[in-house]
Amino acid sequence: MIPHFYYHPRMMEYDFGPKHPLKPVRLARTMSLLRAMVPSVQVIDPGLATEDDLLRVHDEEFVDVVRRIYGEGVGKEELFTYGFGSVDTPPFAGIWEASLGYCGGGVAAAKALVEGAQLSYNMGGGLHHSQSNRASGFCVFNDPAISLAILKERFGKLLYVDIDLHHGDGVQAIWLDDPDVVTLSIHESGKTLYPGTGFVHEEGANGSAVNIPLDAYTTGDVWLKAFTEIFPRVLDRFRPEVIVLQMGCDPHIHDPLGHLQVTVQEWLGAVKHVRDTRLPILACGGGGYEMSNVPRMWAAAVMTLANIEVPKLAPSDIPVEWGVGSIFDPTPTERGIGLASAQGVIEYWRRKLG
Repeated sequence: MIPHFYYHPRMMEYDFGPKHPLKPVRLARTMSLLRAMVPSVQVIDPGLATEDDLLRVHDEEFVDVVRRIYGEGVGKEELFTYGFGSVDTPPFAGIWEASLGYCGGGVAAAKALVEGAQLSYNMGGGLHHSQSNRASGFCVFNDPAISLAILKERFGKLLYVDIDLHHGDGVQAIWLDDPDVVTLSIHESGKTLYPGTGFVHEEGANGSAVNIPLDAYTTGDVWLKAFTEIFPRVLDRFRPEVIVLQMGCDPHIHDPLGHLQVTVQEWLGAVKHVRDTRLPILACGGGGYEMSNVPRMWAAAVMTLANIEVPKLAPSDIPVEWGVGSIFDPTPTERGIGLASAQGVIEYWRRKLG
């Protein structure tokens, strides 16, 4: 059984256009593959987030600008001020309603855990770069940060785990001063990749920000070693009561936006470690820009968290042109790349976390 799975086709209206790397079809294909592999999955319409939901973590002026982009209109200066002046996060018709759509999933998934559920999903979300007062990096509103705000209604200590290629800078910035919200992000180093943050010294209140920056071209065995060395220490040090897991699948070796070399099975290794904590988990999506990777990785992660065995092959009725025939990757020949640098990060956190 896959419980509390929140999704609606309106989430695919979050669309920056055909030339933008964040393509809604990745979510549509994920849903098709998941339904083919788990026909019993029950999808729940979460509805739209409200303005009050947004204001849990976002400034009122910023929320007002997003509402007015198409309607009353917003001038160029305001667009630049609030993060909409670049090709990364351009305004588009329907941006307000589309943003409320994916945030609605995060709100519903968080409320399910507050009410006693052990597992919930918002695969249309995971937009972790948005800041409290501006859009950033394909992200308008920060649904993981909103989910954390709702979870604080029940839980005393919260852990946000981000396995995206990119540093979860927006979530970290929004919760940096709250020692009860711990953020753990493993990502390609800001030395070589957007957003240029996520270094080990960004420690937050009482050490509540834990970053694992890895060199470009680090292989998946090293990536997983770093995660499995540091994640248990974070659990022991902070004793979280609930986890929000951002499952960006762009660390994959074939993703076009980064330089890590992680396989599907190595990435799923981190998902399994989070699952095995037996803590309540809210799982959301995130990055992922190679269309043959995202559906198989997200569908496999959804199943893994629900303790459903992942088949080696996709069902035969999935179109061949999607390129998702095999769920797992071949065993890589190159191993150990980036180990020396990763070991330095591991040693740093061993000293800091005990």
